[in-house]
Amino acid sequence: MDIGTVALLGITHPHALAHLRTLQLLPEVRRILLWDPDPLALAAAQQAQPERVALATTDLDELLGDKELAYAMVCAPTDESPAVCERALLAGAHVLAEKPIGRDPAEVERVVRAAERAGRRLGVCYQNRYHPITREARALLAAGAIGPLVSIEIRMLTTQVRFRDPAHWLFQRARAGGGVLSWLGCHYLDMMRYVAQDEIVAVAAEVATRSGEAIDVEDVATLALRFRSGAVGSLHIAYVLAMHGGGYHNRGGYDTQLGFYGREGRLRWSGETPRLQIESAGAAWADAPLRTIEYEVAETPAYGGAYGEAFVRDFIAACQVGGRLPADGLDALQVARIVAAAYESSASGRRVAITPPGA
Repeated sequence: MDIGTVALLGITHPHALAHLRTLQLLPEVRRILLWDPDPLALAAAQQAQPERVALATTDLDELLGDKELAYAMVCAPTDESPAVCERALLAGAHVLAEKPIGRDPAEVERVVRAAERAGRRLGVCYQNRYHPITREARALLAAGAIGPLVSIEIRMLTTQVRFRDPAHWLFQRARAGGGVLSWLGCHYLDMMRYVAQDEIVAVAAEVATRSGEAIDVEDVATLALRFRSGAVGSLHIAYVLAMHGGGYHNRGGYDTQLGFYGREGRLRWSGETPRLQIESAGAAWADAPLRTIEYEVAETPAYGGAYGEAFVRDFIAACQVGGRLPADGLDALQVARIVAAAYESSASGRRVAITPPGA
């Protein structure tokens, strides 16, 4: 598979340099084009990670005019992301965009429709779908290992805002659109949909800003969810850990627990331990109803490690030969609708319905 020329649009995004490492690890990538409005950030990125970088420019038109450009990874700030995505799509590139793509469902849908008009593919960076435990849990649930789904419970706590530069655009509503729910909670809402193969149709939520920092987005959110199947779920996500250091790639700065519960058992795992615990009262599991699967997750410098590389590879392969993207623009749009409904619920004090895809 010859990927050829790929652009990375945006260098100052918290994940940008990790995405650049991913592209540099893919042998199929021959040329990498970098764009950012900040010339100093561009120069620093090129100096730190020069491999296969053929162009670094502040002129987006110059980059998009490259006749070999086939794919673009968009890592622009959330308020700028829709316009950058649209320009890349119009130039004929398939786009893999950092979540959440836009500040609200209207902005995300604008990019989805732009991709349709351009006849290009639009993906979103929900790489957690490719974690081996996530995929195993999806397969087990689909095979009926725990019976019909009853509930889902996810908690993801991470380090406080004071460790994360409160002046960053991530904590400015006008630029980011939302706070911890929009920025991090989106991953776990998508994981719920992906593992359960079910859609969230209603949410009752409370969000708050409790850090004491001068920010205008929420730093804690609790959601009660109803799924189309009748199952219910909960998500608690917050910047609250006071003793675990700083940094966006600080593995010790997370406390994550995930559980999927069915009529005949449950699946549980921690985001910090590569171990899936399975309990099943199903007949097919009678010889060993309690099982634990240990994982040695392959490490690479890519964003997400080996499964992050696989996610990008599969995105590009789907663009080349057709088929379902690992996570597409419609997935981003549905998660954006859930997040927007949660904000509405918290503001109004009532449960808010969400139209599922295809309804």
